[in-house]
Amino acid sequence: QVQLVESGGGLVQAGGSLRLSCASSISIFSINTMGWYRQAPGKQRELVATITSRGNSNYADSVKGRFTISRDNARNTVYLQMNSLQPEDTAVYYCNANRYSLSWWGQGTQVTVSS
Repeated sequence: QVQLVESGGGLVQAGGSLRLSCASSISIFSINTMGWYRQAPGKQRELVATITSRGNSNYADSVKGRFTISRDNARNTVYLQMNSLQPEDTAVYYCNANRYSLSWWGQGTQVTVSS
């Protein structure tokens, strides 16, 4: 059983930055892949970024160059640094953890970007 607690969401103006945090109840080194997903109202959930236990990361084209996913094993925390935010980035952002065939999700945190 893994619990993921997210924080850092809020309201920001276009061009601004936010950093989301996802604290895991277990060592993230034991989790194969962690990632961030987002879902806007009335739209499907989409992948934002992932990072493996080895530190390899991948990004959706829509956020590439603006967002950075990172991890701090000592704090069992994964971060999503979001720069140059745009109104289309507005969504609920969810933290995800995968361990082989198992998957866990955080509660989500709202990110709203005003124009």
